[in-house]
Amino acid sequence: MEQCLREKIAIVTGAGQGIGKAVALRLAREGANVVVADINPKTAEQTAEEIQAINRRALACHIDVANVAEIQPMIDCVIAEFDRIDILVNAAGVAQTGLFLELTEQEWDRVVDTNLKGTTFIIQAVGRQMIEQVPEEVKATGHADCSYGKIVNFSSISGRHGRAEQIPYAATKAAIISITQSVALAFARYNINVNAVCPGVVPTPMWEQIDQDRGRISGLAPGESMKSFIERTPLKRAGSSEDVAGVVAFLCSPDSDYMTGQTLNIDGGFEMN
Repeated sequence: MEQCLREKIAIVTGAGQGIGKAVALRLAREGANVVVADINPKTAEQTAEEIQAINRRALACHIDVANVAEIQPMIDCVIAEFDRIDILVNAAGVAQTGLFLELTEQEWDRVVDTNLKGTTFIIQAVGRQMIEQVPEEVKATGHADCSYGKIVNFSSISGRHGRAEQIPYAATKAAIISITQSVALAFARYNINVNAVCPGVVPTPMWEQIDQDRGRISGLAPGESMKSFIERTPLKRAGSSEDVAGVVAFLCSPDSDYMTGQTLNIDGGFEMN
């Protein structure tokens, strides 16, 4: 897929570190100009600098996706800089691991607002812009031979089945699968593709925190919880951020123009549904 995204304009949320950063860099290597959207302005700038170092344009945007009021100003900034949006990757998210009977309303709201509300309203704002860019004849007929926008959402293997120690996280990630399907139907007439990915065990700051929290609950030493997941993975290894980024790049490319409403597991076979 060398340079298959040349001059496309991509927004990647959560691109300051971890998988989001790997996705932003992969899209840039495929030729895209990338908006690095992250709650941490320092890491957003660092990722943007790395993208610029490979001769692609980059714009760092400080945004808390849980705050809907911050979304449209970011979109306005992107349009002022690039004049269009071709790709949206919703990689921003937070996890919460703990006993259900100890779950607080504040913890629930934090996870739901970031993972679910933030993703939903960014899709809405970017979707409006993408639809404006669709030719009128396509809007009239609801048919075209190519895509006029790519949206990729991040679910998780925790969204495939219940997780006793991650109830709000699993709930939001299951909901992302449903939202992906529903928005894919809503945007199909505009030939805007909406798909999702479910990463498995990928050593990132988020997974390190999950490992620590699971260890605290179960009395396991650091690394043991992650090791247990890997041992139950058919391919017997953890994934890498680049493993996930490659699949996301495919879903952003013309090779996936006939795919919409799908959720792909990237988990070494941990889940097979």
